[in-house]
Amino acid sequence: MMQKKYEACIFDLDGVLVNTAKYHFLAWKRLSEELNIDFTQEDNERLKGVSRMDSLDIILGLGNKKLSMDEKMILADKKNNWYRSYIVKMDESEILPGAIKLLNILKEKGMKIGLGSASKNAPVILNVTGLDEYFDIVIDGNSVERAKPDPEVFLKGAAELGVDSSRCIVFEDAIAGIQAAKRAGMLAIGVGKKEILNMADYVVEDLIDFPIELIY
Repeated sequence: MMQKKYEACIFDLDGVLVNTAKYHFLAWKRLSEELNIDFTQEDNERLKGVSRMDSLDIILGLGNKKLSMDEKMILADKKNNWYRSYIVKMDESEILPGAIKLLNILKEKGMKIGLGSASKNAPVILNVTGLDEYFDIVIDGNSVERAKPDPEVFLKGAAELGVDSSRCIVFEDAIAGIQAAKRAGMLAIGVGKKEILNMADYVVEDLIDFPIELIY
């Protein structure tokens, strides 16, 4: 019997499986207003796939503000508390189109499924949306030291799944995530706009459009 080309799929969470970008924006916007920094939807695009502290540094840069690490930790915690107050109210209605169908097909075909997310709130989101049952492993911001575009999150995911990197597919909506997948030696599927995710091996508007024959 011919061996399958790919054995595992690793998904980013925010913007790929669930719509949490709006809650990140609301929390960062609220913090920016407190700091008298102008923060737009366009600025928010730069934060996709970026860790919380790196996101804060980008925002502080917009306002030319320099703060101590202690001050930054207080602000990051404040933002996260606001964000968590939004996401605990999420439910399955905020799972993005095509996600459940694709996850079910992958499970039926015996594909190993992992999560590779920068979010430290991934377990909460998976739980409130009911997505947790689909994942064999979860690697999130609590599990890694280096944020994307460093490949650590995906390499760790492959190791925990027991699959060689070259036999993994990554689904990402952020430039940093695509870069991380490529650095890990994995097939990178961009979910979003082609002009933004042009480094990906293949780009789909959303998971409804994903051609399953790419995997098999």
